[in-house]
Amino acid sequence: MSAVPPQYLTDASGFSGFAEQVYAPADEASVVKIVQGAVRDATPITAVGAGTGLTGARVPQGGIVLSLEKFRRLEVGNGSARVGPAVTLLDVREAAAPTRQFFAPDPTEITASIGGVIATNASGSRSFRYGSARRHILGLRVALMSGRVEEYRRGDRIDFDVPMIPMPDTTKNTAGYRLSPGMDWIDLFTGSEGTLGVILEAEISLLPIPANLFGAVVFFASDEKALDAVDAWRPHQELRMLEYVDRNSLDLLRRRYPEIPKEADAALLIEAEGDDVDVWEERLSSAGALIEASWFATDPRDRERFRRFRHSLPELVIEVVVRRGFLKMGTDFAVPLGRSREMLAYYRKQLEDRLPDRYVIYGHIGDAHVHVNMLPGSKAEAETASELLDEFARHAVRLGGTVSAEHGLGKRKAKLLSLQYAPEHIEAMKAVKRRMDPGWLLGQGTLFTV
Repeated sequence: MSAVPPQYLTDASGFSGFAEQVYAPADEASVVKIVQGAVRDATPITAVGAGTGLTGARVPQGGIVLSLEKFRRLEVGNGSARVGPAVTLLDVREAAAPTRQFFAPDPTEITASIGGVIATNASGSRSFRYGSARRHILGLRVALMSGRVEEYRRGDRIDFDVPMIPMPDTTKNTAGYRLSPGMDWIDLFTGSEGTLGVILEAEISLLPIPANLFGAVVFFASDEKALDAVDAWRPHQELRMLEYVDRNSLDLLRRRYPEIPKEADAALLIEAEGDDVDVWEERLSSAGALIEASWFATDPRDRERFRRFRHSLPELVIEVVVRRGFLKMGTDFAVPLGRSREMLAYYRKQLEDRLPDRYVIYGHIGDAHVHVNMLPGSKAEAETASELLDEFARHAVRLGGTVSAEHGLGKRKAKLLSLQYAPEHIEAMKAVKRRMDPGWLLGQGTLFTV
């Protein structure tokens, strides 16, 4: 039986593992010593963060756990901040707010660590305008498996040749390594899921907090009206958030928010820069929204309430699956914007045929990236949900999409990599892995099944 405390052996999806020992070093020299020892003894080593991930990347399958929990430097400057990997998104938000700045990526879990955000190239609801974490990383300090510690700045190019890996026609993609000739080191490490090096520190960009923001939870009497509004509003450049909530999600949310209007069949969460409320009143009216029943933010407290409303959904989903005793069964697929409704219709048809009333659909519809979360109540339903996950992944790829838009693949979904990429593309990724980690020890089992 492992003596490693259980908090190091699982993640938010409920996926669990085992390890022989855990280390929580306090400085770079200690990290290097641990890495060198792992290489010398050919011992697998898994770097862990806050444990908010959903794919098992931080869950060890033997060897040692390297926790960066003591790396908590946080220094806010003008337009950027220096942060340790254990610093959370909430820490950054609270430290940057007095300077009227913010970190653009907005993953659902505000307690996620910066190290984890970088490892998965996370994004969240504001990615509609600001993109994923990669765009906001200015520098990285990384402990390599060679025993060196290197500092990389944005624009520092890798010193070896890689081929161009084809990218899906989506606004977001975190499946495998993003490879292209002449790429820089930051783009290589960001999204590599802890398999190429150990992040010791990062410099992240901060943006000025907008002077005015319009926010709303807009309810619709039908799903079709909500989707029509998405198509109409997606081009508006002032929008920085465009999120979708389906009928089943609203029913789940009513446990915490009984004030949700009974006639609502779908909802869109929006946030836009500027204070031209009249323009939005006209847009809401034209879209046939339930204007009188919708909620509008008049101050930062309202916007925070709406954030909690949106983030309550994954919390409630996890509560349900844990209570029922199953792993979280959720998708992270995105498709080209023009195929968004087609993918959503496919989800709903398959789910209604095979798992009715056992699912919710919500998420980043502005990026054609919604999350389907299945809520099985029996072993047979869990097997059906697992089959549907694979079918949904294949269909997303057929439509030109990605099998991972923001969570990464980790260990739980590593098999999906071969659905999106040809064998020669995966081999190119593995060649990079072998170059950076010849013993194949760091993050063993993540991304690659062999």
